[in-house]
Amino acid sequence: MSETKRNKERVDRAWNKLYDRLDADGLLLSGRQDRKRLSASMLWKWGAVAAIWIGIGVFLTTTYRKVDESVEAQVLLMRENTEQSTLVTTLEDGSIVYLGGETSLRYPEHFSMDKREVSLQGNALFDVTGNRERPFLIETEEVRIEVLGTAFHVKSDAGSPFELSVQRGKVKVALKNKNQEMYVNAGEAVTLETHQLRLTDYRDNTRIARYLESMRFKDEPLMNILRVINLHSSGLQLQTSPSLGERRLTVAFSGESPESMAELICLAMNLKYTREGDIGVLSE
Repeated sequence: MSETKRNKERVDRAWNKLYDRLDADGLLLSGRQDRKRLSASMLWKWGAVAAIWIGIGVFLTTTYRKVDESVEAQVLLMRENTEQSTLVTTLEDGSIVYLGGETSLRYPEHFSMDKREVSLQGNALFDVTGNRERPFLIETEEVRIEVLGTAFHVKSDAGSPFELSVQRGKVKVALKNKNQEMYVNAGEAVTLETHQLRLTDYRDNTRIARYLESMRFKDEPLMNILRVINLHSSGLQLQTSPSLGERRLTVAFSGESPESMAELICLAMNLKYTREGDIGVLSE
């Protein structure tokens, strides 16, 4: 005998016992009324079961949706640079991060409404887009950094003490597990020595220049690549159409001029390059 048939017989026996007991206690109506009452009871019973399962289904769907939305909100992306050349990444808000060798950056796909928070391990140059309503926060192992809009260099690799130098703007540095924080202005640097932050003058721009000597872009929109090139070009400015600007490209440069970079991009993407004065145009 199949398991389904055995289960059906057990259910029938249980219902018969219940019916006999109710009949013996005089709780059943006779004839047509009896059949109506029993049918209504059974309908109520199965309706209750259905309601329970529907309720569970709604609960599970709602819970899954809430968990899914929460996980989606917390999804982190990671850029990891295992090479010595600089890996350049543009974040959702337009901030540019130049990752040094053996450096990793974790950041959300979409920043929250009240802050822009990332986590850094290693050395990087940041050029942060200004937004006073949404401060830019950087978490390192020992220090928390808060900026509104500025350019600065962070050194937080495991082999040397923490160091931050500001190229422009102002940065607030807070030491974790210690009640110490410090504001660092352009031309200043802060270092971590014997568990204390120490402020000094900083005039050495060669470290920042080294980030620009050899740059790589990995699966970056063309518009972001051209923007970085233009930021560090005193003359020629590169342009393209919005549709071409959305196309993604992986490319590396090592000391080329902006015009040579434009020609390399055109070669890789099968585009044309034309120049009029200080404007270089990439087109199909």
